[in-house]
Amino acid sequence: MLVGWVISTSKQAMTPSDIYLFHLTIADGLMALTLPFFALAQVQGWIFGDFMCKLLNLISEANFYTSIIFLACISIDRYLVIVHANKPFRSRHRKCSRFLCAAVWALGWALALPALFNDVIQIKGLGLLICTESFDIGRAFIWRLATRGFRHVFGFVVPLTVMIACYSITIRRLLDTCGFQKHRAMRVIIVVVIAFFLCWTPYHITMVVDTLIKADLMTYGCALKSSVRLALDLTYGLALTHSCINPFLYAFVGEKFRKKMAHLLQRKLRRERMSGSKFSRSTSQSSDGAGTVL
Repeated sequence: MLVGWVISTSKQAMTPSDIYLFHLTIADGLMALTLPFFALAQVQGWIFGDFMCKLLNLISEANFYTSIIFLACISIDRYLVIVHANKPFRSRHRKCSRFLCAAVWALGWALALPALFNDVIQIKGLGLLICTESFDIGRAFIWRLATRGFRHVFGFVVPLTVMIACYSITIRRLLDTCGFQKHRAMRVIIVVVIAFFLCWTPYHITMVVDTLIKADLMTYGCALKSSVRLALDLTYGLALTHSCINPFLYAFVGEKFRKKMAHLLQRKLRRERMSGSKFSRSTSQSSDGAGTVL
């Protein structure tokens, strides 16, 4: 919320990276709004009905895709800013960034449509209700393989490839320049890629194993199945922490953002002081007037 406030209230023209970062904060915020529902479901089962099961999973999936794709968009913009600083198409890219954001949202929601297959199912013997994927059209194996394939490709492989490609070329260009800012920019880029890889790789590896188990493509016992189910919850929690550290990686580390935030906070404090002083003056005047009347 702080990042979104600083970006949206800045008087300077928003750069493409600012626009992508603003939309990234929206995606991460919408993702965070769904977490209390899923957290409560872990404790006492799903109690919110079939409609909320589909809706919350749709929101979660859509913002899973959009947030990751916006990260790739930021890497492309930084590549254009540093490597093609004097090229004319950079100005066109700035004009097209808002349309690109709309396309990213549309793509994210389209990729999330399989979340509508989620239904509320009762666990036999326990009486608990769970909200889980239930492919009742055609062969469940084909649907599960397709949806998870899309998740791996568009939610991990393609964005990671784009980030590595853009940032590798960017680092190569930075190595040819001099100055302290070069080393800071390189450190930020390396941390961004490592954080994305460490947060999301365990989850995708665990999901591949879970897909192989559900498709009966590997031998397993009850212990392995339970371990994989637990690992999915733990690795998904680790993946969600990436949304928590996004503001620090993409905003608070940047000197430009910190200056904007400090300026806005100082301006807000000045306004509060001025309003407080006006209130105190009006209060004293009214009390003086009252004393005169008495």
